Amino acid sequence: MRVKALPLEQLRQRTSEKWREYPEDVLPLFVAETDFPLAPAVARALEHAVRLGDTGYIASRTPLPQAYAAFAQRRFGWTPDAARMRSTADVSMGIVELLRRVIAPGERVIVNPPVYPPFYELVEEAGGVVERVPLRDTGGAWELDLDGIAAALASGARAVLLCNPHNPTGTVHSAEALDALARLAREHGATVVSDEIHAPLVQRRVPFTPFLASGDAAAEVGFTVVSASKAFNLAGLKCALMVAGSAEHAALLRALPVEVEWRTGQFGLLAAIAAFAPESDEWLDGLLLTLDENRRLLGSLLAEHLPEARYRMPDAGYLAWIDLAGLGWGDNPARRILREAKVALHFGPAFGAEGRGHVRFNFGTSPEIITEAVERIARIRG
Repeated sequence: MRVKALPLEQLRQRTSEKWREYPEDVLPLFVAETDFPLAPAVARALEHAVRLGDTGYIASRTPLPQAYAAFAQRRFGWTPDAARMRSTADVSMGIVELLRRVIAPGERVIVNPPVYPPFYELVEEAGGVVERVPLRDTGGAWELDLDGIAAALASGARAVLLCNPHNPTGTVHSAEALDALARLAREHGATVVSDEIHAPLVQRRVPFTPFLASGDAAAEVGFTVVSASKAFNLAGLKCALMVAGSAEHAALLRALPVEVEWRTGQFGLLAAIAAFAPESDEWLDGLLLTLDENRRLLGSLLAEHLPEARYRMPDAGYLAWIDLAGLGWGDNPARRILREAKVALHFGPAFGAEGRGHVRFNFGTSPEIITEAVERIARIRG
């Protein structure tokens, strides 16, 4: 059963960033929040906690690692070791804490633009220097530039901050590419930290390989950071898991200060356990059906109203990467779209120089809002 977005008048009662950043005449399709109701199991878990006043610190031992391991087995055919996991507030914090322990100040960390804008800041927060190795555009897809990564590692880069699936393109990296990346990292004594926050949102007919499951080399060199927050719209509740692939890396996780784990939100923990439980699978499957329809609708609307736009359907997530350079609206077309169409999209250049002329469009909403947004943008053309 498909998951339906809430009505616009109800959404405007929300107080999160998506609904408070702009005036009410703007359709907000920028930040990665969705417009769907909570999964029933998640709502029940939170309601039960409120009734109990269960709002204290997280416990020193929780069932979250086991819940995620079982979820990963059901959804990805991968069973990570629950003993090699530790929670923290969110994926970004997990990335910083891991990078701090695998690089020295001033060492270089590879990122693959166009990429989630905070990646640049997270590397700097961890004391590193960003090394840009852009994705390769094959004309029909994006892929990792393994030759470029190899050259950067050979010249001294010490880590790779991977986005798998990739934000903003929605690319699901192949098992072969991930294994090759891991082998390169092992050859050069580097570490891979894989952000897999969008993994639960890979479309069901698309093969997905968690980085740590891509081969023996990945387990040796890698960490994964995961969360239920994107799929289940739980970002404000603060909970993520850092997953180690080897005994050595698991020891690094155990050596993290206890405060890193205590930053996990109690409500985030309870919500994530419910999200990863089998009873939430039906809701997640329904969400994927809805997002599949929405990504196809967006393609049809762009072809009809904005034929100059270049759009490839993402294989994961609810974020569309759209090239509007053909419209001649400058390096940052989202500015004009916000001003003249009253539609807020994410600024393409924020993702790196490769984002010039692009926008990121959040289609995790209703078909009506997607349609209205594209029609508004098309009216700018006169």
